[in-house]
Amino acid sequence: MQETEATREAAQVRRNWLLSLPALCLLAAGAIGPLFIMLVYSFLTPGKYGNVEWIFSLDAWRGILFTRDIFDDTLKLADAHLTIFWRSVRLSFMTTVFTFVVGFPTAWFIATRAPRWRAFWLFLITIPFWTNLLIRTFAINQIIRNEGFLNTALIKIGVISEPLNLLYTDLAVFVGMTYVYLPLMVLPLYAAIERFDHRLLEAGYDLYASRLAVLRRIIFPTVKPGIIAGSILVFIPSLGAYVTPRILGGGRNMMIGNFIDLQFGQGRNWPLGASLSVLLLVVVTAALLIYVRFANRDGGHG
Repeated sequence: MQETEATREAAQVRRNWLLSLPALCLLAAGAIGPLFIMLVYSFLTPGKYGNVEWIFSLDAWRGILFTRDIFDDTLKLADAHLTIFWRSVRLSFMTTVFTFVVGFPTAWFIATRAPRWRAFWLFLITIPFWTNLLIRTFAINQIIRNEGFLNTALIKIGVISEPLNLLYTDLAVFVGMTYVYLPLMVLPLYAAIERFDHRLLEAGYDLYASRLAVLRRIIFPTVKPGIIAGSILVFIPSLGAYVTPRILGGGRNMMIGNFIDLQFGQGRNWPLGASLSVLLLVVVTAALLIYVRFANRDGGHG
């Protein structure tokens, strides 16, 4: 009887997989196909007017870190490329840290309100998602530009005598990405804090722990999955950001996303753009694997 039941379940599972096979094939073609094209292009030779020539070459991968001297054809470090990589990682890390510093108290405030008010505060947090990313970035542009709201207000109250040059700087990109990705940090933190057992705080205080010790030894370890999830959700899109650095950086403060676009556009070096895209995918995948490892270690099952 048990064998018959097990056989019936196995047959049902096979039928379900067969019924799902057309949809899975479409998803694979739509998701894996473009990535495979990028991988193939990264090993080809750039054409004279864009596109590629079907000649195998490793120059694109070599060109990520090195460039050839135009006089003696020797290889040397591509300082401009390394600057862009460093700026991308640095700004993404800073954005992740600052969104956590701002997002954690925000999430704690929402999670500790009365249940009937939590939905209202979460509603306020999600309002920016109702507006297109481009519109939100232009709004930041209008606030921090020389004749914008911030400089105008500071001049009128006498704090400064001339406008601060904020636009088209790394600071402008950092501010823009922090504003854009802050909700992605708050929501996972709120989900983790909402499940926090506040009796642990009472136990910590009863054992004469200071507020800092309670925060470091009780709260942070307990909500660690939310911290990791929020950090991943902020760091990954920040690393590949395109719109915000393009508008607030003005094309001079490029990040990896803008650099990839440059190779497929004005640079006409599709293999290099493809190799950069694959590299970015590898970095993102590594970050996700690290998150899964920590989540499984701390969260147990599921």
